[in-house]
Amino acid sequence: MVNILASFIFFTRLPFWRFYQPPKEAYATVVEHWPLVGWLTGGIMAGTLFLACHILPFSIAVILAVIVRLFLTGALHEDGLADFFDGFGGGTDRERTLAIMKDSHIGTYGVIALIFYFLLLVGILTSLSPMTAVFSILAADPLAKMFSAQIVNFMPYARHEEEAKNKTIYRPFPFLSTVSLAFQGLLPSLPLILFTNTVWWLAVLAPILTVTFLFVLIWRQLHGYTGDCCGAVCLLSELSFYLAVLLVTL
Repeated sequence: MVNILASFIFFTRLPFWRFYQPPKEAYATVVEHWPLVGWLTGGIMAGTLFLACHILPFSIAVILAVIVRLFLTGALHEDGLADFFDGFGGGTDRERTLAIMKDSHIGTYGVIALIFYFLLLVGILTSLSPMTAVFSILAADPLAKMFSAQIVNFMPYARHEEEAKNKTIYRPFPFLSTVSLAFQGLLPSLPLILFTNTVWWLAVLAPILTVTFLFVLIWRQLHGYTGDCCGAVCLLSELSFYLAVLLVTL
């Protein structure tokens, strides 16, 4: 429970720290419970959309749901996405890429990436039916976090621990944590199968392909991952799931 609490403290801006402050070593395990955080952030985002679309135009409800999740997470992953595109867009080698990603100032590539990310996110969700969008959010948030967390097992951290923005390096997963991670990520997807049809499983292929492509790209450029890479992979794999859902429901 201490490690789970550390994950909720690390990945959200909700005041869980008021109940207990986990030791520093607990934060090395936070990605092992990352999809559980997705249950909370995805659940609140989906709940906001479900309630808001009954009193507001659907497009406004979608924007409101996105804003709510940004407040929940403190735009942690969006910051990583911007840094990722700045680094990979402007970096000519490993050292330069890492230096740009560590810079707190946002660059042209980061701004463009965020603009197109939010345009696509809002555009895709508003193109779905309200209930399809709600179920998709419930499934996509934990699913994307489950796939993205695998980067910790596939490659080492690209920097020294003292150079990390949060001064934390995630540990590789033990076997039981891998099983738990799969359960956390896949369980919210079951309503898509139980209440719709099996074609939804085709949408899961999109984040798998997206994560695979990004892992190869990151390895070739950095020979390791950073926290910004984790955030970017999470958001892009989630976005690919929404796009695949749109395609299979046309």
